Amino acid sequence: MNYYDDCILFLLAKAYQRVHGLFKSRLKKYGLTPVQELVLLAIYENEGVSAGDIVSRLVLDHATLSGIMDRLADGGWISKKTGAKDRRFLQIYLTPKTKELMDDIVRERDELQGEIMGSLKLEERLLLMRMLKDLRK
Repeated sequence: MNYYDDCILFLLAKAYQRVHGLFKSRLKKYGLTPVQELVLLAIYENEGVSAGDIVSRLVLDHATLSGIMDRLADGGWISKKTGAKDRRFLQIYLTPKTKELMDDIVRERDELQGEIMGSLKLEERLLLMRMLKDLRK
C-alpha cells in the first residue's frame, strides 16, 4: 500500500486538479478562468457589491481579488464605480456583454457539475458537499 492512497492532502489535491482542469477547459471559450467565473457569479448574485464583500464570500485575499478584477475589467467583463456617498467605496457591476453571457456560463458550470457528480447517488452528493463545506471551517 502507498502512504498517499489514504492521505487527505493527496486525495483532495488530485480531485481539485481534475475538477479545476475540466472547468478551465469549459471556460476557455469565454476567455475566463475558474476563479474569474466565481467572481463574476458573486457579482451576478448581488450587483453593486463591494470588493470587500467578494473577498468575504469567496475567501480570497484583497491582492488576489484586485488582480482578478483588473483582468476582468480589462476584458470588458465588469465595471467599477465609486459609491455615491463615499468615493473611496467601489461598487462592482457586470457589463452588458457579461449579462448577455451569464446564463450560458452558469449553464456550463451546472452541466459540468452534473457530469462530475453524476456517478454519485443523491445521498452521496449531498454528503460530499456537506463534508467539503465542513472542511472549509
